[in-house]
Order: sequence, then C-alpha cells, then structure tokens
Amino acid sequence: MRDLQAPPSSELAPGPVGPSSRDAPEPPPQRQRVAGSARLSLVPLEARTPPPWMRGKDWTLPVGMPPQAAGSALRPPLTGATTTDPVTGSAPALEGPSSGVSLALMGQQLREAIRRRHYSVRTEHSYLAWLGRFLRFHRMRDPAQMGAVEVQAYLTHLALRDKVSASTQNQAFSALLFFYRRVFKRELEGLADTPRAKGPVRLPVVLSREEVHAILGQLSGTLRLIASLMYGSGLRLHECLQARVKDVDFSRRAFLVRDGKGQKDRETMLPLSQVDTLRQYIEKARRLHDRDLVAGNGSVILPDALARKYPRAAWEFGWQWVFPASRMYANRENGLFQRYHLHETVMQRAVRDAVRAAGIAKAATCHSLRHSFATHLLEAGYDIRTIQELLGHKDVSTTMIYTHVANTGPRGVKSPLD
Repeated sequence: MRDLQAPPSSELAPGPVGPSSRDAPEPPPQRQRVAGSARLSLVPLEARTPPPWMRGKDWTLPVGMPPQAAGSALRPPLTGATTTDPVTGSAPALEGPSSGVSLALMGQQLREAIRRRHYSVRTEHSYLAWLGRFLRFHRMRDPAQMGAVEVQAYLTHLALRDKVSASTQNQAFSALLFFYRRVFKRELEGLADTPRAKGPVRLPVVLSREEVHAILGQLSGTLRLIASLMYGSGLRLHECLQARVKDVDFSRRAFLVRDGKGQKDRETMLPLSQVDTLRQYIEKARRLHDRDLVAGNGSVILPDALARKYPRAAWEFGWQWVFPASRMYANRENGLFQRYHLHETVMQRAVRDAVRAAGIAKAATCHSLRHSFATHLLEAGYDIRTIQELLGHKDVSTTMIYTHVANTGPRGVKSPLD
C-alpha cells in the first residue's frame, strides 16, 4: 500500500518518509486509480525468476513476503556451497507440494487464519516472514512433508548459528506452531512440549530529566512534538503516529489511544506545554487536507469495515491523521491516492541522531521516552496503579519494573559510604 507516491507537500515535510518503496515515482496523470502494470515493476527480476532447483516447479513464495526477502531467498547457491538438505543431508527436494497446493496459497491460508482471530497486523507480517525463512532454510521443501525434526533443526540453527535472542527464538517457535496447527490442522509430535527459550530479565533504559530535555533540544518541528508527546503522555511510538484528529480532546486535555497494544483503548493526559503547539499543527493538517480535497483526494484508510458502514467518513477531517505523511501512496485495495501517517523509521532515526548529538552514551530509543515517563511519575510520588492505567499495562507486575530504576525504595537508600 505504500509503493506509489504522489507529489510531496511542502507544508508538513519533516523529512524522508517510510521505506525506499515510498520514493517510487508516481504513474502519469491518472491520479485516481492504480496502474495495474506497476505491480510487477516493483518486484526485483530475481524474485520473478525461479532458482535452478525449482525451475518447472511451483516456486512461488508465501503471500506477504517483501520483494527484498524474496530476492535473497531465490538466488542460486554460491559456487562451492553445499546443496544438501540441512536436516537429512540429502539433496534438496525438487518437487513442489505433493498436494498441488502452492506455497503462495499456504501463505494466504496462514494470513486468513491470523485475520480470523483478529491478530494484529504486526503479528501477521512477523508470522509470514518466519514462514518464509523456515522454507528457505529447508530449500523450499514441501512443508507438508516436514515435521518436528525440521522445526527443531531450524530453531537450533537460530540459537547456535544466528545467535538470536530468546524472544526472537520464541517468536519463530510460535509462528511455526501456529502454521502447522491452523493451516495443516495437525500437531507436531514431540514439539508441543518443547520448552521455550528462557530470556534474560532486563531493566529498561531510563533517561534523566536533563537528558530528556537535551534530546528534545536536538529535535525541531514535527519530530520534536512527537517526542514531547511520547515523553509527556507515555505513548508508544505507533500509538502516537496512528492518532487521528478526533482522538485529541483539548477541552479535557486528554489524548485517546485507540487500538493500542493488545487491541485496548485507553486515555492519557495531554501535556499542557504542548497544547498550543499541537493545536497549531492540527490547523496546518487541516489546510493540507483541504488542498487534498480540492485535488480530488483527501481520503484515509479506515479500520475494519468502517469504510462500508460510513462511506464518507474517510474524507472527514476528524478521521485524518494527526501526523500525516508528506507524500501520498496508491492504495491497491480501492485504487485511490491516500495519505498515510508519518512512518516510524523517520522518528526512530531522528531520536537516534538526537541521542548521539546530545552526547548521551545510553542506548536510548523512542521507547526510552515512555520508560522515562513512568519512572519520573513514580519518583514524583504517584501511585503505581495510576501509572499502570496511563501506560495501559494489563498487569501491575509489568509496571512494577520501574520501581527497580526509580530513585525510590531500595534506590532511595543512602549508601553508608556517603
């Protein structure tokens, strides 16, 4: 949905937006519908060419796999590289799925199984990516002919060769279990009782108030406003970027988070120091929306089936993004040029550069601003339950992690050396 771009807007242009696919040129004058021939041009040639061991067979990758991953997956093996199967030691299977079901169809079935359960889009992309990596590891063998032995071999490869973290290994484990249970409708014998990797207990990276202001001082414009809201309201990055105009209540100084982590809504405070700045920015967004309407565009993507229930809601200003992108994209589902919100990578790069420019040696990220929000409230004497509600944690034990980094409790004890 982000591969074709309309001409950029100069009013709300905080910098380059999104991945490189967003910089693809716009098709000539036809602005309202997507040119069908543009789809194939965005896929690398090597992703459309079968590898030597799959020529004449069904070599299609699962639906949803990025073209970049597809290109690296389908490259022929390097000269001198082994062509034996990592598990059996035999030559890789040249046959596609014996049932006649294509690998693309398997990916589509996995996608449908995830969407029936209303899992998040991030989970869908992650599970599809793990399925693609698992199949490439076993040289595109038929998943129906593989089982617990092959899954265990891949998990062992992740732990010993790739040295992934415990959380990454567990995520791959969950994705493959889900795939076999929901797509092939069978349990992997000897794998269901396999213990999960035990992850380390980490303390969050917390910034002092001086460090937070030093980072904010290195930012400007839209990026500074987003960082201020993440620290002042305790927002996750995607919660801040996915906010719509109707979610900001200036009269109550409230910021409504819709469909947050775990598909939960919550309400948090709006920093008083950012009210006027945010109000001015929303007025600029209104003028940008008005220009889009004059140009025959101005619609945004709506969640679930709201576009059918309220056909004109996509053009209403209340549903527009608080932080719209500077360029448009061509939505392949409805054929319209629409404007998405600012891409997360823009903010992540900006905060990383700001941390370096401020001379802070900590491994601080955007999420460190949310950690600092909770820690500073705890140090100010607010009770843990209030902080839990503001952060949207399901269990108070998750919020209790901040008691280990706040200057209260054991950390408030004065050392006898001092």
